[in-house]
Amino acid sequence: MIDFRPFYQQIATTNLSHWLETLPLQLKQWEKQAHGDYAKWAKIVDFLPHLTADRIDLKSAVKSEKDFPLTAGEQQRIIHHLKQLMPWRKGPYHLYGIHVDCEWRSDFKWDRVLPHLADLKDRTILDVGCGSGYHMWRMVGEGAKNVVGIDPTELFLCQFEAVRKLLNNDRRANLIPLGIEQMQPLEAFDTVFSMGVLYHRKSPLDHLTQLKNQLVKGGELVLETLVIDGDINHVLVPADRYAKMKNVYFIPSVPALINWLEKCGFRNVRCVDVEVTSLEEQRKTDWLENESLIDFLDPQDHSKTLEGYPAPKRAVILANK
Repeated sequence: MIDFRPFYQQIATTNLSHWLETLPLQLKQWEKQAHGDYAKWAKIVDFLPHLTADRIDLKSAVKSEKDFPLTAGEQQRIIHHLKQLMPWRKGPYHLYGIHVDCEWRSDFKWDRVLPHLADLKDRTILDVGCGSGYHMWRMVGEGAKNVVGIDPTELFLCQFEAVRKLLNNDRRANLIPLGIEQMQPLEAFDTVFSMGVLYHRKSPLDHLTQLKNQLVKGGELVLETLVIDGDINHVLVPADRYAKMKNVYFIPSVPALINWLEKCGFRNVRCVDVEVTSLEEQRKTDWLENESLIDFLDPQDHSKTLEGYPAPKRAVILANK
């Protein structure tokens, strides 16, 4: 099983120390209720070889290399273990010559977001709904001091720990398997990211308030979510599914989203990017057994989902507490 004690020790002397009043008990309860395959996935992480990379690049990619490449047999052993942790959704990862080609080219999103952010150097960062942690490693690559990701999905935790093991067991990033609604208001993070989460929340304003409660005064929120075209009063509430997803509740226009943030007390709210999701950014690969974006769109008109709604368009909004 994943050992969280190093993380407890790491935050004990930081401004996250009061989290220790609740976190250890929460994680003990989480372990009792974890997915039935969690023990199997955690063992796969244990089976991965202990390797020491001679070079690690987190600035332009998530990549580890040795001066002398692994043999084909050594690579195949790692591939065998990593493929038992499929599907891999957010990436890509380049680990000892192995290209983990995930469903999402998350580097595309990072390249769109990064130019607009406050300097991440020496920051304490929270990444809400972090998945397998790709963006967390890129935050470390930008000089962040301490990156904490939260995501309740056990498979993502094990994927993250597998990548960490192949990055010289780097402890500057940590994934905690909880949801934002389970966190006490820490008011301790310089930057909070919530990317691809808001439209899954039944109460989006509650989610925005929960994000605000984790920020220090003046801290920066980075919010990325699905949007539609329209004015301040336009919000799509799908009748059933959106792009085959059951758990999509509210998709606002950019002006409506800015209004929500201002109602929650954020200031300096601004939209810095709007992009239609392309078939190059989200697609099927050998590391994904499931359907992907092409299967969610109207085959005769890619500007619409199968249900007839506007195809996925995503905006990045920045705001300060």
